[in-house]
Amino acid sequence: MKTDRFLRGVHTRGAVLLLVFLGCALAVLIRLAWVQLVQHDRYAAWSLRQTRDMQELYSPRGTIYDRNGKQLAFSIMVKSLYVDPGMLNVAPGEAAEVLAPLLHINKETLTEKMSRDTRFVWLERVMDPDMTAAVKAALKEHKMKGFGFVDESKRYYPNGGLLANVLGFVGIDGRGLDGLEKSLDDLIRGGMNRQLLLMDARGNPILHSTMAPYLGKEGKAVYLTIDESIQFFAERALDRAMATTKAQGGIVIVMDPKTGGILAMVNRPSYDPNHFYYATENEFKNRAVVDIYEPGSTFKPIVAAAALDAGTYSTDTVWHDPGEIVASGHAVRNWDDESYGDVRMVDILKFSINTGFAHIGLLTGGDILTQYAQRFGFGKATGVELPGEGDGILFDPKEMRPIDVASMSIGQGIAVTPLQMVQAYSAIANGGYMVRPHLIASIRNPDGSVYKETPVEAAGTPVSQTVADTVKDMMEKEVSEGGGGNARVPGYHMGGKTGTAQKIDPVKGGYLEGEYIASFCGFGPTEDPQAICLVVLDDPQGMYYGGMVAAPVFAEIMGQTMRYMGIHAIEEDRSGRETAAAEAPEAALPALPDEGAETVTVPDFRGWSMRDVGEWTTRAGLGFRPDGSGFADSQDPPPWTTVERGTDVAVHFTP
Repeated sequence: MKTDRFLRGVHTRGAVLLLVFLGCALAVLIRLAWVQLVQHDRYAAWSLRQTRDMQELYSPRGTIYDRNGKQLAFSIMVKSLYVDPGMLNVAPGEAAEVLAPLLHINKETLTEKMSRDTRFVWLERVMDPDMTAAVKAALKEHKMKGFGFVDESKRYYPNGGLLANVLGFVGIDGRGLDGLEKSLDDLIRGGMNRQLLLMDARGNPILHSTMAPYLGKEGKAVYLTIDESIQFFAERALDRAMATTKAQGGIVIVMDPKTGGILAMVNRPSYDPNHFYYATENEFKNRAVVDIYEPGSTFKPIVAAAALDAGTYSTDTVWHDPGEIVASGHAVRNWDDESYGDVRMVDILKFSINTGFAHIGLLTGGDILTQYAQRFGFGKATGVELPGEGDGILFDPKEMRPIDVASMSIGQGIAVTPLQMVQAYSAIANGGYMVRPHLIASIRNPDGSVYKETPVEAAGTPVSQTVADTVKDMMEKEVSEGGGGNARVPGYHMGGKTGTAQKIDPVKGGYLEGEYIASFCGFGPTEDPQAICLVVLDDPQGMYYGGMVAAPVFAEIMGQTMRYMGIHAIEEDRSGRETAAAEAPEAALPALPDEGAETVTVPDFRGWSMRDVGEWTTRAGLGFRPDGSGFADSQDPPPWTTVERGTDVAVHFTP
């Protein structure tokens, strides 16, 4: 009996305990559900209040390539240094004493940062790997605590100042601030990565505890129409001219007249985008797109084409040059104050006769001249993919006096951008078909698929093919027989026009005394033009005529570009007949490296043609820096040197 009562008591107590445990478990579950579901936002807010700072960091920007796939701008992940002043185990001044020389920051500035009443302070952003290594070694050596590193993206420009005014640069926050970096920022900027620095229950930072809800995607890659080698030819030639003429500034544009693809765009002065913070506003300016100037005589082929197409003048018309044309009481004279007698249009263009063009312009009229100027693209931006492009300035035809018509006919009284001039010349070089200039060939997604391609876009057909070809022939004679003789390129037929004009005073209006713009614009080879080249020198000292200082720059750039493109030269035999230039025996070209190889063994280029060297180095993934003409006789690096892909190879050529 007692045993039964004892067993019943045990069962009762067990049941009670079970109910108690079940009740506790149920209460915990109810509380957990209440916290997780009903009061989730409240407790999440409490948790986030432990956060002392939120950082917005970006994944690498998309790479910018030239037309051959050579990197012009790319991003890598580097370290940024921060400190929690509350966790420092040394005095701020002592830490600053150690770090200031390594970070190249004033000691007092560092001390102030590390003395702030906060839990997170940036000390240095996007450090170079060498600086990061030095800082890490110093922190370890001095056993300093309270410092941490965060990965961030940094932009690099492997060619330094090459193409700087076109590429632009990127600020410390990863945003494009100028050039293509700015205009394409939304496309090539990497995805944002939000990071929270958390503290423990006592308010101490949990170092290396940054949390990333997601990792942003890398930006899209951009392939330009720019050819790195042609860009190098143009920059080197312009630098030589700047040094010789002591000009204030300079511009070169090289464009494919068939597609509108810009092969080179050079500005001087310029800067290194890797160190953009040392540059001035004047050095940032992309003059080729932003600046306007009076084109002078380079505008005369446009006037000739307009008069021929409108039927107001003929190539057979013979006109007697009196040496002076009076319009609205003002005299227009030739640059040498001479009279050229009986001349046809080809002579008027070949010898750049001001009186002749004033005569043609007055016969044609201001309305027609302005209409054709607009058809050639003047007076409005071309739409190139760069910020700040200018529109230029044309006369209002309703208000034009005879002197305005005469002035416009010789390229004065109007203002154009360099890019507009190149676009207009594409119509003459291309049989009347004008193409719109562009810099971007294609944009690709991170997986390599094509996001967007830039098609060849017509900008109009301002004149007929017959007129365009007629003016092109005249421009060839300008180079071969007239004032553009310094633009000749041995072995090739070139067409072009010199230009010399006084500089506009942007403040007071009128002209600046003793300051000139010297220019030359042309194309070649005239049989089938492959490139247009414009050279502009701003206020050259001493000799300032375009035919003397700008034309030789054109000749150097176009000579190297023709050979680089593999366009065969022609030569004249003793009878005066043109024949294909003799070619050197083909060199036995060595095999190219494997596609995945990271290094390349440079062969012995001696005896190779420039075309063969350029083709081999491009296919091998190497840069090419040619000098001279003819066949290779020396090189750097030396033959059979092993180099990394992307390394530049300098090769000297002799006839």
